[in-house]
Amino acid sequence: MPWATTTTVLILAGLCGASLAQYNEEEDLAWLQYYLRQSRVASYNYVPYYEEESAPYAYSYPSGPDTEPEPVPEPQQASPPWRCPQECDCPPNFPSAMYCDARGLRYLPFVPSRMKYVYFQNNLVAAIQEGAFDNATELEWLALHNNQIGSEKVGRKVFAKLQRLERLYMNNNNLTRLPGPLPRSLRELHLSYNHISKVPAGALEGLENLTALYLSHNFIFELGASLKGLQSLILADLSYNNLRKVPDGLPASLEQLYLEYNYIDAIPDDYFRVSPRLLYVRMSHNGLTDQGLSSNTFNSSSILELDLSYNRLRKIPRVNTNLENLYLQGNRINEFSISSFCSVVDVMNYSRLQVLRLDGNEIKRNAVPPDAPLCLRRATVIEI
Repeated sequence: MPWATTTTVLILAGLCGASLAQYNEEEDLAWLQYYLRQSRVASYNYVPYYEEESAPYAYSYPSGPDTEPEPVPEPQQASPPWRCPQECDCPPNFPSAMYCDARGLRYLPFVPSRMKYVYFQNNLVAAIQEGAFDNATELEWLALHNNQIGSEKVGRKVFAKLQRLERLYMNNNNLTRLPGPLPRSLRELHLSYNHISKVPAGALEGLENLTALYLSHNFIFELGASLKGLQSLILADLSYNNLRKVPDGLPASLEQLYLEYNYIDAIPDDYFRVSPRLLYVRMSHNGLTDQGLSSNTFNSSSILELDLSYNRLRKIPRVNTNLENLYLQGNRINEFSISSFCSVVDVMNYSRLQVLRLDGNEIKRNAVPPDAPLCLRRATVIEI
């Protein structure tokens, strides 16, 4: 239906109880009219969490989408001041942290061996020479984001000796491929906003401790089975790329999968079943069609939030009754099928759905089925 006539239906949880097992057409009409009136005073804004919303580093300027809070190491006795490069600051009460951010640096200064947290973000560094960190084998956090680093100017084994490195920030650079080899200790890898087009097989091999992988805003068209071996991976952000198919296999540990703004038009049957902990799936702004989905593609009991907005769907896909938030706005859906939410509709069988977005589709206002209040009794927001 036209955007200008988008109607918001607010369903208040709890109004529908056992008595809803008996209803007639007059009661259905009264129910619909009541909730349509509530749209005048209630609205819902879909503002999903993205990596860009993270807090910036302390001791630095805001530095883009992959920023994280500064670590707070235990205060230690300060080392002699001459052990800190003159281009940087080493706070006396935190002698294991070195701040070299936003100083117009075109090179990486010497890193003392005692350092665990080093910040080089917001500079003009274009190259990382071989052996740049050979002396700093205790490094745990290394921030190199918002520079001009190119893949051809990164030493092949520059990170090889950093066997305690947990977080590596290289987002907002000029990388065309993943740096490596990377240490097995790595827990977070931030590579968003680069020029990476392919993740070869084995590029992430051995990273069994990696929990978060940020590869959004690149040009990746092929990923293969690169994620499958990441047995600790919790979050994978692959949004804003050129992917035409979903990755070949997901790790069982995965909880958050972001694939919005790609060119994916199909998902294999039972694709999400291999990840029993998966909670959030975002696939908005792709090319998904009804033909590219099986009847049980999204019928996963673990998924709590599913974003399929701005695709090419004509029907509401079947979802599990445990789903809490479903976003389908901006598709071509022309019917409201209650069987997509409840295979059986009665007092004991109902959906846990709380938010349903169907605005910007072709559904008419009177298409809400009469058994909707019984099936969707927990919904607080329905937008048509």
